[in-house]
Amino acid sequence: MEKIAFRMRLTPGHLDEYRRRHDEIWPDLVTLLKEAGIVDYSIHYAQDTCDLFAVLWRKDGHSMDDLPNHPVMQRWWEHMADLMETHPNNEPVVEPLETVFHLP
Repeated sequence: MEKIAFRMRLTPGHLDEYRRRHDEIWPDLVTLLKEAGIVDYSIHYAQDTCDLFAVLWRKDGHSMDDLPNHPVMQRWWEHMADLMETHPNNEPVVEPLETVFHLP
């Protein structure tokens, strides 16, 4: 298993809608993420900066690198693009975070 952490940016004033959309996450997206090897995924919000901090655990031999090409993932990005900082293809701008401490 491998832990990945990254940061994204929410557009100010959109936290409630961001939560609502994730509360209603599509079952086919959940299936896609799990089939790609993601076993745990959480997103945390920093109110002062509108940063979203995500942490996920993925299995060895995962297929996450294929997710950007999947139609369900592309539809989800389009669905979320009006709420957050994205690239022209609607993929969220993601900044990897370095682990500097871990207490197992």
